[in-house]
Amino acid sequence: MPVPVPRQRAIPAVEGGQARAASSTVGPAQAVPAPGALPGQAPPSTSREPGGDTGHGGDAHHGGLHNGSAHTGTAPLTLLVIEDDPAGSLNVPTLLDSAGKPIRIRTARNLTEAERLLTDDVQCILLDLALTTGGRTAADVGPEDELATLKHVLRLAPRHAVLALTASEDAEHGAEAVRVGAQDYLFRDELDSRLLSRAIRYAVERKRSDTAERRLTESKLRAQENARLERGLLPTPLLEGSSLRFAARYRPGRSRALLGGDFYDTVRTPDGTVHAMIGDVCGHGPDEAALGVELRIAWRALTLAGLCGDELLSTLQQVLEHERDNDEIFATLCTVDIAPDGRRAGLCLAGHPAPLISRPARSRAALVGADGAGEPAPPVAELLPYENGGPALGLLPNARWPRQQVELGGEWSLMLYTDGLIEGRTGEGRERLGQDGMVDMVRRQLAQGLRGEELLRAAVNEVRDLNGGELTDDVAVLLLDRVA
Repeated sequence: MPVPVPRQRAIPAVEGGQARAASSTVGPAQAVPAPGALPGQAPPSTSREPGGDTGHGGDAHHGGLHNGSAHTGTAPLTLLVIEDDPAGSLNVPTLLDSAGKPIRIRTARNLTEAERLLTDDVQCILLDLALTTGGRTAADVGPEDELATLKHVLRLAPRHAVLALTASEDAEHGAEAVRVGAQDYLFRDELDSRLLSRAIRYAVERKRSDTAERRLTESKLRAQENARLERGLLPTPLLEGSSLRFAARYRPGRSRALLGGDFYDTVRTPDGTVHAMIGDVCGHGPDEAALGVELRIAWRALTLAGLCGDELLSTLQQVLEHERDNDEIFATLCTVDIAPDGRRAGLCLAGHPAPLISRPARSRAALVGADGAGEPAPPVAELLPYENGGPALGLLPNARWPRQQVELGGEWSLMLYTDGLIEGRTGEGRERLGQDGMVDMVRRQLAQGLRGEELLRAAVNEVRDLNGGELTDDVAVLLLDRVA
């Protein structure tokens, strides 16, 4: 059905910030006012938008009520007045903002008109609480519904400041409106330009403050939720009784995120074996992070229950298949179980990059230089064998993951990592760092004397710098050191 055209309201002239009084009755000798003007008022001001919609066209910005914008201090304020008094007795005086600019005014006789006129440039709404709704006024309904119109406006305009207008003898009704969500309330028979201008500016600023406070609260709640999940994603290693030193570094790929799809864990079983694991769920959103936590917890429980190698990974694949959202989700995994004497380990790879191991130079000549006088040779850094690895978890049913034995030696440093560490770019081109580039980088950092936390921090920071900024993928790195 056609939308009715809102009335044009005249605005009295202003002198020194105060509006001249407007008469509410027309005497016999008075001239007939211009169409749309109240008796005794000056012709419509240029600050009013004819039809309530100047500059926008008849139905322009329809539905813009969901995108209320805050007053920036440069554009003039715009007030939407919602009231349906057929006698036109409501006098909205000429208004000036804090910069002395006229406040633009639009009027709507019902909620349908209000929804059409509530565009992005409206900052504040003045709602008459006596507005009829469905043929009923606020006085005709029960206490539980007397603010139904206000609640409806608040739902239509959740980002706009709202002022409630009520009778002077009904202050309790105005206070209830503020409790429901209005920024303030005013008495209908006490309106003047100074009071209303100040109330509008106050309401806009209070709404802005309330919105900022709500966003801050929501941000804190999200941070608390992320922190709780992060505690599950980044566990405390269970290495009591082990002589191995542990360090880890984690950086999510999502902007301003705390979590990603990478996960890791380290535990020592009662027989003295140290088990380490690192994995990567494809993707790096909150769903992938949650799945990574589930796989990590499952791995820890299965490891402490005595499972290892192919039996453990087969069970983890079952967990993944039951917990993933769709059949395309998979996870890569690397597990290492280090013997109690620390000199050998079992390695299982499920579509995951092989760990990097560094050891001291193998001979005295290497330790002091070939001529016996130079700088000590850097530790040897190389990748563990990866030829006998199996597929990523979740890709192939009934897959197998062989466990291969590797010799570690008496003194070593073992680094497990996710592919985020090796897939960053190394310049403006398309070249990636890769595993060879990572090995060269770690060798150089070891030669500089970096170890433990310092080594991991330097590695992650250099990879980010080579990429020219933050990495798009998650990065997790775990380091275990054994000193003879």
